[in-house]
Amino acid sequence: MGAKKNFVLDTNVILHDHKCIYNFEENDIYIPIVVLEELDKFKKGNEQINFNAREFVRDMDNIADNDLFVKGASLGAGLGKLFVVTNEEYPPEIEKSFSERIPDHRILAAAFCLKQRSKLKTILVTKDINLRLKAKSLGVFTEDYINDKVTNMDIFEKAFNTFDNVAPEIIDRLYASQEGVPINEFDFSSDIESNECFLLKSNRASVMCRYNPFDNKVYRVEKEKIFGIEPRNAEQAFAVNVLLDENVKLVALTGRSGTGKTLLAFASALQQHENYKQVLLARPIVALGNKDLGYLPGDAMDKVSPYMQPLFDNLNVIKHNLNYQGKEVRIIDEMQKSNQLVIEALAYIRGRSLSETYFIVDEAQNLTPHEVKTIITRAGEGTKIIFTGDIQQIDSPYLDNQSNGLVYMIDRMKGQDIFAHVNLVKGERSYLSELAANLL
Repeated sequence: MGAKKNFVLDTNVILHDHKCIYNFEENDIYIPIVVLEELDKFKKGNEQINFNAREFVRDMDNIADNDLFVKGASLGAGLGKLFVVTNEEYPPEIEKSFSERIPDHRILAAAFCLKQRSKLKTILVTKDINLRLKAKSLGVFTEDYINDKVTNMDIFEKAFNTFDNVAPEIIDRLYASQEGVPINEFDFSSDIESNECFLLKSNRASVMCRYNPFDNKVYRVEKEKIFGIEPRNAEQAFAVNVLLDENVKLVALTGRSGTGKTLLAFASALQQHENYKQVLLARPIVALGNKDLGYLPGDAMDKVSPYMQPLFDNLNVIKHNLNYQGKEVRIIDEMQKSNQLVIEALAYIRGRSLSETYFIVDEAQNLTPHEVKTIITRAGEGTKIIFTGDIQQIDSPYLDNQSNGLVYMIDRMKGQDIFAHVNLVKGERSYLSELAANLL
């Protein structure tokens, strides 16, 4: 345990995690009064940041006393104290470089003044890169909020593991029967995670496999055509395999644009439509100009339609592959008419309980860890949730490829029997799309 420190929190840290003040161990937390003013602007609305603002204010109300502004209020056993900084100062050093007294500069001034008068090391915690740079220019120590950052990113660099020099007899057994091979017959069994997909190679053959943790066996994976969509490579075949397994209740599909994440999830949902009361597709909306959807014209469907269009595009691809005719197309049309197939904005999911639902969350890299937790806890009996996303295409200004909810969920869930993650590497949209992804 290192020396005690002071941490000054920016508004965006609280909006990212409303429980953040309990994650700094024995160190003291300082909240500039301008942060509370900023949080007040976010209290109304249905987005996760609005919920976080309300929850934090409620927390503050529960622990608030006179000491909060003078001596600091205790956060509990093993934790430091919480202070609200009300005696705002704007020293000449700040005035000289940042004369405009906007909230960011007022937070910076609070950190600067605390650093000047305290014997303890003072650190400004913010997810705003520009504010971190401004702080550094004044000699103020600064950090990103890293409590939910994932450090091991290796699994997002490759499609799957390949194990060489496997006994040819084992591969023959996998091809000869559907009974599988016990995991303890493999030398590398300790390196395999639950529901992991991998490739086995001998000196004469290879086979795509998946480890099933429910009976501790390895099974062969075949390329299975679903609703007109056929996997084009090994990782797509792996994705379909876990998407169709009713025992796997939570699936994460990662990969860059054009690898087929959403299309495969969509087709797999349609393939299993008889097993679920509803197939629900949703994606987060990154608001225009930080404005709520209410600012946009039209009814609820008009507001979200532009954001949902990529999901409708995938539906059209499936219909196109089915030549817009046949039993499967009629099933899709009937599901849409009866509301068994629903495409909507993720903002409308809060507060619902989803039972017997095949729930696909697209663009999940734009969710915070808390938002992902909120979504998963909506799952009732018989529900399966699929998160898809490209961790290199993040639109939220305060998330990155190590702190977004998708990678956080994968990092925390790996090894669980009901969870599977497949990383898709090869683009299959078109040669042009793959060329652009590689070169641009």
